Amino acid sequence: MDSAAHNNSPTITTLASREVYRNRWMRVREDEILRSNGERGIYGVVDKPDAALVLPIDRGRIWLVEQYRYTVQQRVLEPPQGAWETKEGTPEELARGELREETGLLAGRMTYLGWTWIAYGYSSQRMHVYLAEKLTEGETDRDAEEHDLVVRSLTVEKFEEMMRTGEIRDCCTLAAWSLYRLWKAEQKQ
Repeated sequence: MDSAAHNNSPTITTLASREVYRNRWMRVREDEILRSNGERGIYGVVDKPDAALVLPIDRGRIWLVEQYRYTVQQRVLEPPQGAWETKEGTPEELARGELREETGLLAGRMTYLGWTWIAYGYSSQRMHVYLAEKLTEGETDRDAEEHDLVVRSLTVEKFEEMMRTGEIRDCCTLAAWSLYRLWKAEQKQ
């Protein structure tokens, strides 16, 4: 096995970094790098604040939001999720806020399932994943960007079928569901 696989020290050194774009949700930078083999290169990085994704499950059903995602030019179904615009509070507070904001649901119990890198090939953003249970209805408080959200409730079986058939295919949802299934299997032991 390659010794680099066991060594966690950086194999790339940043020589210079410049910001090429910024808005209130992200910063894009281009780094001039030096690889451990002596080759120079560039690396584009999207820096975004950590986010939270919530799996609201109650009585065999999961609540999702459907919205238009501009980057893929499609309406998609996904769990409630979002990132900090200002880094205040805990990941659980963010998760509870996104759940209430997008769906109007309030969780009587939140379980932290873990976190994942969203796309570490180009982004530093992490996604904290929560299971929300003991749900009650409340009022939504959507941002202007969420004007077209539609809340949907599906059976867990239908949700899993939609992932298997490719109707739901975003990596955050699939990764969150994997964390949920692993957690659920541990509860049975």
